[in-house]
Amino acid sequence: MFKSYETELAGRKLVIETGKMAGLSNGSVLVRYGDTVVMVNVTASKEPREGIDFFPLSVDFEEKLYSVGKIPGSFMKREGKPSDKAILTSRAIDRPLRPLFPKDFRNDVVVVATVLCVDQDNSPEVAAMIGAASALAISDIPFGGPTAAVAVGLVDGKIIINPTEAQREVSDLTLTVAATENKITMIEAGANEVPNDVMLEAIKTAHEEIKKICKFITSMQEEIGKPKFEYKSFEVDHDVYEFVNDNFKEEMKQAVQEEDKTIRDNNVDSLTAKIEEAYTEKFGEEEFEAHKADLGEAIYKVEKMCVREMIFNEHKRVDGRALDEIRPLSCEVGLLPRTHGSALFTRGQTQVMSVATLGMVSEEQKLDGIDAEESKRYIHHYNFPSYSVGEARPSRGPGRREVGHGALAEKALVPVIPSKEEFPYAIRVVSEVLSSNGSTSQASICGSTLAFMDAGVPIKRPVAGISTGLVTNPNDDNDYVMLLDIQGLEDFFGDMDFKVGGTEKGITAIQVDIKCDGLTYDIIAEAFERTEKARMHILNDIMLPVISKPRDEISAYAPKIISTTIKVEKIKDVIGSGGKTINKIIDETGVKIDIEEDGQVFIYSQDNLQAMRALEMIEDIVREVEVDGIYLGTVTRIMAFGAFVDLGIGDKEGLLHISKISNERINNVEDVLHVGDRVTVKVTDIDEQGRINLTAKGLNEPKVYEED
Repeated sequence: MFKSYETELAGRKLVIETGKMAGLSNGSVLVRYGDTVVMVNVTASKEPREGIDFFPLSVDFEEKLYSVGKIPGSFMKREGKPSDKAILTSRAIDRPLRPLFPKDFRNDVVVVATVLCVDQDNSPEVAAMIGAASALAISDIPFGGPTAAVAVGLVDGKIIINPTEAQREVSDLTLTVAATENKITMIEAGANEVPNDVMLEAIKTAHEEIKKICKFITSMQEEIGKPKFEYKSFEVDHDVYEFVNDNFKEEMKQAVQEEDKTIRDNNVDSLTAKIEEAYTEKFGEEEFEAHKADLGEAIYKVEKMCVREMIFNEHKRVDGRALDEIRPLSCEVGLLPRTHGSALFTRGQTQVMSVATLGMVSEEQKLDGIDAEESKRYIHHYNFPSYSVGEARPSRGPGRREVGHGALAEKALVPVIPSKEEFPYAIRVVSEVLSSNGSTSQASICGSTLAFMDAGVPIKRPVAGISTGLVTNPNDDNDYVMLLDIQGLEDFFGDMDFKVGGTEKGITAIQVDIKCDGLTYDIIAEAFERTEKARMHILNDIMLPVISKPRDEISAYAPKIISTTIKVEKIKDVIGSGGKTINKIIDETGVKIDIEEDGQVFIYSQDNLQAMRALEMIEDIVREVEVDGIYLGTVTRIMAFGAFVDLGIGDKEGLLHISKISNERINNVEDVLHVGDRVTVKVTDIDEQGRINLTAKGLNEPKVYEED
């Protein structure tokens, strides 16, 4: 049965429709926000997936280019693999939903958000997040929502909910917040050095709007929501858990207390083998095979409990650090002799090498997506090879995690990257994770900052990143332990990974992964305070002593740039017919040239003399021909009535009439001039059609016209 529900969000109408489309999915909604339309369908498998120890949730945000009236630019002319933006949106939808499903649920759940129509003032990402929560709420899939999300901007110091396209262009903040009625469940932000208190206020303001949407979704669920289906619980067998906990808890506690990740993993592996052997001896091979999965889950739960209890009750971490202690830090720059910039950043057993490359502006990334952004001049890529965690598996290209971590580091550095006018290069940095024990994305932020400074990129300020973790009392929101600079095990068994990048002035990026039912404002405020203090330590005590500012000169192996600006109407003269003129300059000088639509010209070369020569050639082409101007030209054609003279300014030719060639009367032009002769001429007039008339009378010596 078709139903339509309407509310208001940020002063605009939000409509959720259901019952008209996709009737075979478990839950389906059509979200209309302004002229943006997103369809969200959720489905669940009838049976659980066997042999897994996690909840198999899959989220896809599908960008359809017809939604913005585009035909795909690929050879196949159809949408291919998801763009980075689509992957990041899928992750943003996933993160607040995942903790709200039952912990013992193992049925496949698939959320598909299909963008059908886009109005750039109304975010399809926000519509998709609200739609996903709505579709799950009214479906028969077990789900503990609702949750909802909004975008937040900061324009002229004012917090804006769901900013329009024009507001986003001038906003100092790009923030997405997801929450339930009671707690914050996801934060994703890029910011222009925003202070902690302003960021917290933006989050609180977002939550007030989210509470209204959650109540709106609840009212829908109460009216048309399906009863949730019964599912097979994969809660660990109680008897198996008791066997592991009663007999091996103390040994597990000792096994995890080790600073070195490899030794700790080996300790747990050895204890696991011992537990399996003991279980087999007591209950027999047949019982062991029957409960092997339960035994593995029980060992995992006991290990998790040991780590959490040590932190929560004893304020003790597995590697012996204090709760607010950062792992040993070190960094260096200039590792690679011929790359444009390189750096190595090490935090404990996490190590990342970042390498910066400078290129022509024309080498910026072209984007083929549904938003207004068409290109990207600064690109950050993050690679996470299997050897970084001691595993032997072949590389299959970047996955969603790699895209997400690279995007976080990119966001953190965007506010300090110089403008194209200040530094006319395309900039790429690649962070190679060499060893991973948690916080590799934050090490990427630090390493990339160092690589940029090593490359001579004039960044405004250095950026550093750090994360905090959390262990909470599930029965009391105010009873928690926060720990700084979490390693892999603390992230895996803890309740949050709160990543913050920023400068000495403020926050530039946030990404928060939450495994509990959400965060209170007090937890968020404390996380901001702790990460700011740690950030200052990393910047001032670790990074700046190694390289205090960007190098004065870029690498000898990076292309040198000379830039100028010409009138837009002169671009065609520099390019010439079929590119003839610009290609001649390139062939003669060996340079590379980019010309922007606004008339900016960038000349790239390893040879400064050739670059200057190319600049002079371009300036000659665009120089204006002026009445009374004197030029040294070249005779190109001889006619009975006079000679045509190339003035050396683009394709500008003028007519030197036979009567204007000499002070004396001449009967035949060829008695005085020949093709190829150099002659000094003066412009007498330029008619309405742009035709140039010349004279050589009174010009006894050649004179070269020079611009003032």
